[in-house]
Amino acid sequence: MEKEPEELIVSVSESDSVTALLYGAAKKDRVGMTVILGHGAGSNQLSPFMHLFANGLAERGFDAMTFNFIYMEQGRRVPDPKGKLEACYRAVIEAATQQKKLKGNRLAIGGKSMGGRIASQVAATPESADKIAALVFLGYPLHPPGKPEQLRDAHLKDIRAPMLFVQGSRDAFGTEEEIRAVIKRLHLPATLHAVEGGDHSLKVPKSSGLTPQQVYEDALDRIARWLSDKDQ
Repeated sequence: MEKEPEELIVSVSESDSVTALLYGAAKKDRVGMTVILGHGAGSNQLSPFMHLFANGLAERGFDAMTFNFIYMEQGRRVPDPKGKLEACYRAVIEAATQQKKLKGNRLAIGGKSMGGRIASQVAATPESADKIAALVFLGYPLHPPGKPEQLRDAHLKDIRAPMLFVQGSRDAFGTEEEIRAVIKRLHLPATLHAVEGGDHSLKVPKSSGLTPQQVYEDALDRIARWLSDKDQ
C-alpha cells in the first residue's frame, strides 16, 4: 500500500515559503540517500509525473523530496526569475539536510525539465558543490523547442558531481544525440539513459508496444542502479 508523503513548509525568505513533500523510504529498504526533484515549468509537484518518480524512488529505498517553486506555490503561471528559482531550490536543499529523518543521508538533486535545469545551476556554484553527490535530469531542457542554437549548457562544465540524463530520443528540448554531443564536447562526468522514441515527458508512441508505466519503471530502475553506484 502506497504511503502518503509528509508535508513540510520550507521558508525561502522573510516573505516567501513553499510546500515540500517527503516520500520517505521504508526503514528496512533505506539506502541512505535523499533525492530532491524540482517540477517542470508548467505543472507543480502534485503532477502525476512528479508523484510517480518520487514515490518510485521511495519504493526503491531512496528518501525522495519534491517541492513547489514560489510562483507555483502562489498560483502564478509564469516562472520566477533565475535568482529566485535558485534561491528556492537552495532553501529546499538546506531544509532536507536539516531534516531529522534525513540526517546522515547523501544528497542527489535534479528534477523534470526546468526543475532539473535549476538544480544544475545550483550545483554549478562553489557554495553548493560539496553538498551534492549526484544529479538526475528527467528530460533536460537543453534548448527551447525549435531553437537548437540557444543552448543552456555553459554552466554544466562547472558541475563536479556525476550526472544522469534521462532523455527521450525525440525530446524537442534536446534529443538523445544533442545531449550525447554536449556530454562529449564539455567532457562532463555524465551518463545518458535514452528512452527510445520518448518525448520531453518520456512518453513513447503506442507503436513501441510499451505502456507508459513500463517506460517509467525502467527509467526508475536505471536511476536507482546508477544512484546506488554513487552512494559509496
